[in-house]
Amino acid sequence: MGDNLTTKMLRAHLVDGELVAGSEIGIRIDQTLTQDATGTMAYLQFEALGRDRVATELSVSYVDHNMLQSDNKNPDDHRFLQSVAARYGIYYSRPGNGICHQVHLERFSVPGKTLLGSDSHTPTSGGLGMLAIGAGGLDVAIAMGGAPFYLNMPRILRVWLTGQLPEWSSAKDVILELLRRLSVKGGVGKVIEYCGPGVKSLSIPQRATITNMGAELGATTSIFPSDEVTRTYLAAQQRAEVWQALVADEDATYDESVEIDLGVLEPLIAQPHSPDAVTAVRNVAGTSVQQVCIGSCTNSSVADMETVAAMLKGKSVHPQVSLTINPGSKQVFEMIARSGALSDLIAAGARILEAGCGPCIGMGQAPASGSISVRSFNRNFPGRSGTADASIYLASAEVCAATAITGVITDPRDLGNKLAIKVPEAYLVDDNMIIPPVADGAATEIVRGSNIKPLPVRGRLDEPITGEVLLVTGDNVSTDDIMMAGAQVLPLRSNIPAMSAFAFVCLDPTLPERAKAAGGGIIVGGENYGQGSSREHAALVPMYLGIRAVIAKSFARIHLANLLNFGILPLTLANPEDIALCGKGDEMEVANIAESLQAGIPLTVRNQSTGKSFEANCRLTARQVRILLAGGLLNLVKGTTS
Repeated sequence: MGDNLTTKMLRAHLVDGELVAGSEIGIRIDQTLTQDATGTMAYLQFEALGRDRVATELSVSYVDHNMLQSDNKNPDDHRFLQSVAARYGIYYSRPGNGICHQVHLERFSVPGKTLLGSDSHTPTSGGLGMLAIGAGGLDVAIAMGGAPFYLNMPRILRVWLTGQLPEWSSAKDVILELLRRLSVKGGVGKVIEYCGPGVKSLSIPQRATITNMGAELGATTSIFPSDEVTRTYLAAQQRAEVWQALVADEDATYDESVEIDLGVLEPLIAQPHSPDAVTAVRNVAGTSVQQVCIGSCTNSSVADMETVAAMLKGKSVHPQVSLTINPGSKQVFEMIARSGALSDLIAAGARILEAGCGPCIGMGQAPASGSISVRSFNRNFPGRSGTADASIYLASAEVCAATAITGVITDPRDLGNKLAIKVPEAYLVDDNMIIPPVADGAATEIVRGSNIKPLPVRGRLDEPITGEVLLVTGDNVSTDDIMMAGAQVLPLRSNIPAMSAFAFVCLDPTLPERAKAAGGGIIVGGENYGQGSSREHAALVPMYLGIRAVIAKSFARIHLANLLNFGILPLTLANPEDIALCGKGDEMEVANIAESLQAGIPLTVRNQSTGKSFEANCRLTARQVRILLAGGLLNLVKGTTS
């Protein structure tokens, strides 16, 4: 039996373990990326390793999240990031150069290479045939130091594509259809591998849209083959020399398979407040809208922008709608400026934002209270937009543009025939906003602003773990719920004491003060706890507050790894119904932790307030047990390398 593409790439990079489903493997990482909301902490962690230079083939530090400069915090951190890049041999993408995933796709992605990024949408580069995985910043720092990245061998889900997209349907509809079928938990523990005759009909920007939002499935990553479409794109970016053909064997086997006929897809939309609450646009057409946002790392390519501009040309944005546009990169921005598309957007009344994440991460352009915003973004969790009671819909750039024109959610098929937009035969290449690493950065002084505080650490795990249940949550709690984003909080990313005042406030505004008063405690969660962003602050800040364990029905992959990395015990209920035995304010005890972890047996959790007990699992590898007992990954690495 032949190999699928994922297995081929994992085997080519395997340095530890065996490619057996569910077992832990370590893979060599060729490239890393960070963005500024996660990068400052990742580089503080890299500094703590004591390395002189990154050991990867290529590492890039992007500034794309924290672009608002309302005080000194963000610009100070930008200077820190630039000086760290010079010191340790890292490329630095300056503010204004664009969103990390869009720029990396354009300028750095290489078929067949591995990429580890401190952003959950790193799988975007899977659209170009990379094995691109999102992770916490500490995992990225360790990889920059030359160590393997560890993960459980994923199951491989084949998505067999046939046909071609009909007029007005888009790549966004492909991934929304998959979310509708599988849910935000459907990709957990899996790699989504796209195959079939329909693949060749999709451009690289379209493939990147699909792999980008694979993160919303909870997937480890998503990947397309590297084919002639890939070679054409790389040649247009003046990077043809990095191309290689990469496809699955004809007789490749998969763990699961799903088939999508592109030809029958219609425009889809995700309703509030989850990316998998998907329905046909026609089912909600006519809903009044107050804001439309087009861009983000999902739909901000040249083709997306040109399509929207063509739809708006000669028209005006509806009087009740505020339309914002954020191109994905300087390359995109400059190309639509030269083509005239930017003029058409401005003439129609669009508000043009800089090339960055912007409203997708809650960094400006929050909608009005109680209003409806339709966005070409990838997440619509409650409050992520910056307005707690706003209703956010997710749709293609085409649906967004049609809605901006009419003022109500609109199926673009109602506007008539679609204008043909061609993928560029050549992209404008000017890397003047990317600063390459210097040959020897040893003499570089690292610039530290006043907002950068010492890296918090925790000592070795003490047992038994006792503490008050500070919070009991429902299912699908996101890292936005645990550690909110937005213009108020993200500038504090290197100041954990200040950031701790915002932990869990989306769920319970009293929690930070209660945690401090109690000296820490325990969190109880439902299914898929910690879905969404890779931000390790959703584990790092709770660690700082003294959270010692999280008991949940199940965990999202990246957040589970982050909890381990910062010495927080992640327990999965053996019987999900036992969550009823955990009440807010109850005193809990977990004993015999090291013994149980090393023996691979369930742990007993005793509710000291009620006298009742239940079992919870913590199935870890020997390496993960060492991490947890050491109080976190950094403690273990520094202890074993000192």
